[in-house]
Amino acid sequence: MLIHAATPEEYIESLPEDRKEIIKEIRSAVKDNLPEGFEETTEYGMITYYVPHSIYPKGYHVNPKDPLPFMAIASQKNHIAVYHMGIYMDNELLSWFIEEYEKAVPTKLDMGKSCIRFKNTRKVPVELIGQLSSRLTTKEYIELYEASIKATKK
Repeated sequence: MLIHAATPEEYIESLPEDRKEIIKEIRSAVKDNLPEGFEETTEYGMITYYVPHSIYPKGYHVNPKDPLPFMAIASQKNHIAVYHMGIYMDNELLSWFIEEYEKAVPTKLDMGKSCIRFKNTRKVPVELIGQLSSRLTTKEYIELYEASIKATKK
């Protein structure tokens, strides 16, 4: 479900009623915990958090005009999605998340490389997502990102 919105508020307002509240809760948890330096916008049809060019002038390697993406929240057709690039690049962070998820949620984790999917909006571990958003500073994330890019070029 691609949503074209200029701001996170417009994005939320465009959602079906049954999705608005959970997206607001996730957004609030992320914003309350996100380390200094990350910024919020809407891009790629979702609410996104990124490292701005003022901190990382190189930008995103796929398109250097874009800032470096970090996290995103989306209301997809059949689920709520939280994308976190750090868990894709950092096995220690991924292991921490899986362990904490199993403590917080009784259902099986539905996850791709950087995408965590929640089909039941009542079983979204909002507090855990807030904690996840706090686990990497911009500096740590940039270091992970650069190491990841370097490893893929070998």
